[in-house]
Amino acid sequence: MANTKKIESTEERKKVKRTARKKAAPKAKRTTPRGSNKQKIKKLVRGASKR
Repeated sequence: MANTKKIESTEERKKVKRTARKKAAPKAKRTTPRGSNKQKIKKLVRGASKR
């Protein structure tokens, strides 16, 4: 992403960011499913708190 700290007006900053986003290479497809690194919770008895 382009460095926009020195640009004062928000409209100008938006334009710069948008053009930088268009020029950037597209992200690669995910190799692992989303949320696969999340901590898994064991199912507990009804009414017991999970965390």
